[in-house]
Amino acid sequence: MISSFVMAFLPELVLLTGALGLFVVTLGVAPQKLARTVALGVALATIAAAALALGQHADLFSGAYRVDQFSQLLKLVFAFGFACILLLNGELPDIRSAVKAEYHLFLTLSITGLVMLVSCVDIISLVVALELSSFPLYLLVPMRREREGQKSQMESAIKYIMFGVAANGIMFFGLSYLYGLTGTTHLPEMVAILQPVVHSPLAIVGLVMAFCGFYYKLAVFPFHFWTPDVYQGASNETASLIASLPKVGAVAVLVRLVSLATPDNQTIALLLTFLAVASMFYGNLIALVQKDLKRLLGFSGIAHAGYALIGFVALDVAGYTAALYYIAGYMLMILACFVVICRVSRDGTNVAIEELAGLHRRSPLLALTLLVGLFALAGLPPFVGFMAKLSLLTAAWDQRHFALVIVAVINSAIAIYYYLQVVRQAVFGEAGGNPTPIVLTWPTKVLCVVLIGGIVLLGVAPGTVIDTISSSLAFVTSGPATALLGH
Repeated sequence: MISSFVMAFLPELVLLTGALGLFVVTLGVAPQKLARTVALGVALATIAAAALALGQHADLFSGAYRVDQFSQLLKLVFAFGFACILLLNGELPDIRSAVKAEYHLFLTLSITGLVMLVSCVDIISLVVALELSSFPLYLLVPMRREREGQKSQMESAIKYIMFGVAANGIMFFGLSYLYGLTGTTHLPEMVAILQPVVHSPLAIVGLVMAFCGFYYKLAVFPFHFWTPDVYQGASNETASLIASLPKVGAVAVLVRLVSLATPDNQTIALLLTFLAVASMFYGNLIALVQKDLKRLLGFSGIAHAGYALIGFVALDVAGYTAALYYIAGYMLMILACFVVICRVSRDGTNVAIEELAGLHRRSPLLALTLLVGLFALAGLPPFVGFMAKLSLLTAAWDQRHFALVIVAVINSAIAIYYYLQVVRQAVFGEAGGNPTPIVLTWPTKVLCVVLIGGIVLLGVAPGTVIDTISSSLAFVTSGPATALLGH
């Protein structure tokens, strides 16, 4: 009989054991296939472990780490995303052959950090988990194979690290303010002590600065500068990871931090409104002129970060629920687009939008996957993007943020234009010469079907998912009496 402690910590134990196994694999002359097989086995085992641990509740490490319904639900999302990324990676054609085994090790370590991040309820453990999720990503970017006259991956890696260090430094400074105000690093205690002084300038400055590290991961304006360059410079597989799972973790932790502010804190609401509007307009307007598909998705990701922030402006459970629902749907949408990029790409090179011409003839399944992903990103029904945006706008409207809702609708209209430009190439464009059909492996076919099914299912039947997220948030936003996560 497995103890309740082990059951509560089971997803983390599986990932840590898998990372140790991958470390052993990398010590020898490890073939890439072995490392990929081990990593995929770890991902599937993590899905099973997260499902088994869904009902578990526990406090670990003197209360610095808390397992509850909120964290366990997100761990299941991370495990599913981990498996999708491994299926998407394939043979890693654009990663140097000498480091392919290490690539899977660092990928597993980054996922481990994200899984731990959502259970951290102490500033110290939060910082440790954040760095564990971040540093492997910094190493994955420069692993891209060098081509003649091209070393953009090194420039991208330097930008990624430097902006990350700067954002984290600001975040640590803000957290030190919160610690100075409360005298504790424990978030459940901090929220109760902060309530009487949360409107003070020092508390507001501390909260705003503490958000910065997660704005960076989410690519919110003005912490967005790294995004298009890193997407373009990193390999297609690495970019798919950076574009998806860290954003889910950022939104989850922002829920914990933003809930420190009371619903009537107009200063925080005004700041979040400004960041949301700036991110939406900047991302969508610059995306209009992009020719490289990854850069387009990078600027689009900045805009989607702005959409996600709309949920936080409401400063209530409905808004937080909508933000989490939106970012979970975004993970599926962006992965669907990156599956197409990875399979259309010739030998791992970046894909220009014009290279999608004739995709409906070369691979109907990839064309369908791209269409579903782009239509969902554009917010068209019946896909998850539509229902998620509707949830966000409803939450903001209910709190009388009418101008923000109007701005979001305008930006959605702008985004439809450049998404349809990509669709036009894939469906109506004709490739020159005699285009070669794209042969898909069975894991890729399964991944395409799963992503399409998930995007459609979350769009047409969102009730269960929204209700589950909302009930799990009771552990986060139940107020000072019960603190951030407890009963």
